[in-house]
Amino acid sequence: MLAREARGERLHLTDAELAPLHAQCKALGLWGLDAPTEIGGANLPAVALMGVQEELSRSVMPFAFPPESLLLRLLIAVATPEQKQRYLEPYVRGELRSATAISEPGAGADPGAMRTRAVRDGENWVVDGSKIWVSYMPQADFTIVFARTEPGITAFLVDKGTPGFSIVREIPMIGGHHTYELLPEGVRVRQAQVLGEVGKGFAGMQLRLTTRRLLMGPMCIGMARRALDMLSAHARERETFGARLAHRLAVQWWVADAATKIHACRLMALDAAAKVDAGRDVCTEASMLKVFATEMATEVIDHAMQCLGAMGMTKELTLQLMAQKVRVMRVYEGPTEIHRMVIARRTLGPKQL
Repeated sequence: MLAREARGERLHLTDAELAPLHAQCKALGLWGLDAPTEIGGANLPAVALMGVQEELSRSVMPFAFPPESLLLRLLIAVATPEQKQRYLEPYVRGELRSATAISEPGAGADPGAMRTRAVRDGENWVVDGSKIWVSYMPQADFTIVFARTEPGITAFLVDKGTPGFSIVREIPMIGGHHTYELLPEGVRVRQAQVLGEVGKGFAGMQLRLTTRRLLMGPMCIGMARRALDMLSAHARERETFGARLAHRLAVQWWVADAATKIHACRLMALDAAAKVDAGRDVCTEASMLKVFATEMATEVIDHAMQCLGAMGMTKELTLQLMAQKVRVMRVYEGPTEIHRMVIARRTLGPKQL
């Protein structure tokens, strides 16, 4: 995979490479880990899922136990019985892929600026607007599109191939990822494809975002652990001016700070997960975890690259991919600055701001 990325090719597993991995997942019971047992899942608690994600994230291999958890929780929470049969159950079985269209060219971290609109037309809705930074297209069999309605924001299930639902362009991102810009024009969807209640899609959107933000904690921990291992191994072996790097105070502090912050981040992640399992709201904890985890991983990976010197800059090692990945994570699902603003508002109280 590293050689493939270094040649400028896509950092992703082909269908032929995924097939045996998925077969092994099913054989080992590693499929639908957080899906309900009644639809074929393992129904693991959030605390256990944190550990799973941490271990997966120690590798730069773009693989996760299917299906992706982000939309799973949203569909479980608000889908109708008919929608669960048509979308959720095949999704859990791995027969359908999905995507989510939230951001727009002028509305990223501020969903209130969303301009994509859906207008009622008899028994149908007509969606017009634009969406950007949409992942997993065009493989998605269905996309959850958020649009402004009267009132509020509403989520719609849009099937692949729906007339007017087109991909404008593919946007290569750092870290080997690709996103897409969509241009829904006159997209007609049935009332039965409204996900949740009309005008109350913002809550569903927040559920999806909160799930992702929580997972970013163990993702960053896994990468930081890998980087710290590489830093430590090199420091024990490399000598400069007659002494090993492990004897240098600066390197010792890098190691000490990394170990401490990784430990603190894991405690934050487990605390948030325990609250999820108890049915509590974790919006604030999710924001805190996203900010702390991404900044922690950024620092640890950067120190590892610095310690390894020129070798840390090569594409022969995983450090450069992890550095790119965590840099993107500081932006998507809400940039760090927005989360700090949200944390401050909830701590001080809205009237103080």
